[in-house]
Amino acid sequence: MLRPLIALDWGTTRARAFLIAATGEVLERRVADRGIQSVAPGGYPAAFAELAGDFRAAAPDAVIVLAGMVGSRNGWVEARYVACPASAADIAAAAIEVELDAGTRATILPGLSCDDGAFDVMRGEETLIVGLGLTDGIVCLPGTHSKWAEIRQGRITRFASFMTGEVYGLLRNDSILARLAEAPSEADATEGAARGRAAADRPGGLLNAAFAARTEVLAGRMAGGAVGPYLSALLVGRELAGAEALFGLGTQVHLVADGVLAQSYGAGLAARGHAVRVVTPEQAFIAGIGRLASGLAA
Repeated sequence: MLRPLIALDWGTTRARAFLIAATGEVLERRVADRGIQSVAPGGYPAAFAELAGDFRAAAPDAVIVLAGMVGSRNGWVEARYVACPASAADIAAAAIEVELDAGTRATILPGLSCDDGAFDVMRGEETLIVGLGLTDGIVCLPGTHSKWAEIRQGRITRFASFMTGEVYGLLRNDSILARLAEAPSEADATEGAARGRAAADRPGGLLNAAFAARTEVLAGRMAGGAVGPYLSALLVGRELAGAEALFGLGTQVHLVADGVLAQSYGAGLAARGHAVRVVTPEQAFIAGIGRLASGLAA
C-alpha cells in the first residue's frame, strides 16, 4: 500500500471507519450507529463526511475504499456479487467507483456469491477472509448470519451461511423458552453451555433439544439462568456439525471473532477436536482492505 487508506466497513446498522497509514498502521478508528439503514437516498456523501471527513482532511491523498452492505442494492450503489471460486484479484477487479464530490472518488468492493447446491451470498465477510492471507484452509466468521468458507490455492472456492445468531435471538427472546429464561450467573453460564454442547449431539436433533431448555427447567434439573447459555451452545454445536458435514473440516479452523463469540466458538470447536487459530475481525479487516486496495492500484 503506497498511499494512506481511508477504509469503511459499512454495514446495515453500524459503520466502522479507519484511517490507515501507508505502512498499514491504524492511525484513527471510529465506530458509529450510522449503517446504511440510517442513510437516506442520495445521502451517502454527507454520511461519509460525517463518518470520516476529518480522516480525509488529515490525509487528502488517501485512497478511499468502502466494504460491506454499502455496496448492496439497498446501499449507495450495487456492486454485483463475484461468483466463487474467487481470488483477491477477482474481488478487486469487480469493484466500482462512486463520487464523493467533484474530483474525489471512492471505491466500493463487491460481495461474493456461491452456488454449491444452494445459492448463497456474502457482503463484507470476503474482506476479512482475504485478510487472513490463506493459501488453503477453512474459515469461520460467527455472527447473526455466520459464514464458513473454504480456501483452496488462494481462492475462496465456496462458502455457507448459518442463521445461528438470529435464531438464538428468536428462541431466547420471542419463543416460549423466554418465559423461563433468567439472567445467568457464572455457574449458570458454565452449566448451560456444557448441557447445550452435549445436547447438540443428541439423536433427536435441534428442535427436540431446544424444547428441552423448557422441560429441564420445569423438572427442576436446570436453572432458568442456564437457558440462554444452553441455547447458545446448542445452536453453535449444530452449526459446527453442519459445517463439518459440508466442508469435512480438517485439524484447524481459522476463527474470525473476538469477545463472547470467540470464547463460545473456540470452546465448541475444541470440544469437537479442532485446533483453532483466532484472528479478531479488526485485524482481518485491516489486512484484507489493505490487500484489496493494493489490488485496485495494480
